[in-house]
Amino acid sequence: MGKLDDRVAIVTGGGQGIGKAIADKLAEEGATVVVADIQGAEGAAPDGGMGLEIDVSKEDDVKRMVDETVGAYGKLDILVNNAAIVPFTAWDDIDFPEWRRIMSVNLDGTFLACHYGHKPMREASYGRIVNIASNVVLAGTPNLAHYVASKGGIFAFTRALAREIGQYGITVNSVAPGLTETEGVMASPHKEAFEFVQMLQAIPRRGVAADIAPAVAFLASEEAGWITGQMLVSDAGMSHN
Repeated sequence: MGKLDDRVAIVTGGGQGIGKAIADKLAEEGATVVVADIQGAEGAAPDGGMGLEIDVSKEDDVKRMVDETVGAYGKLDILVNNAAIVPFTAWDDIDFPEWRRIMSVNLDGTFLACHYGHKPMREASYGRIVNIASNVVLAGTPNLAHYVASKGGIFAFTRALAREIGQYGITVNSVAPGLTETEGVMASPHKEAFEFVQMLQAIPRRGVAADIAPAVAFLASEEAGWITGQMLVSDAGMSHN
């Protein structure tokens, strides 16, 4: 018996990295998982679930994501908003189009998925929403001003939304990973920061995607029914909120 037996979940950005680890963990715990990603969704979907090619910054795509999930499985219990762009851009190089590019996926995408995703949850009087924030909101990490702003928005939005929809049996929480070894990170200049970050962590090794997924699975489960509006920091003790 898994703790998510008979649950239906959507994981955005589930095609690789932390999102794929989350999708696999939810499936391992018994959930039927829909992986939504701009690319690679089909191949990343766990057995019994499905993949949807979705751009979370586009309202029609997000509405279709929720409609197709409910159409296929009859309900939506769990929504994990993980889709994000992680840039490496010095402040002097961030212009308005670059700012909007990050916000449209990271913050607009989270809003849109919550806007449409909470509706079937509300009808069922049950739901678990987990938004992926980041420990950068506590550290003010450089070369990421627009990303930090978007994740700070997710942190604050999570608190506000929890108050708005708790009355319908829906919890809203966030998980804040630290620097994590994923395909995206290893293909970017962020990979140079591991040594520095490990010195700040209480546990001196690199974080991997599978380290983040259990926190999400817990918040998506029955066990976390009395927890809402919170940010669970999963970064080996690097930061203190």
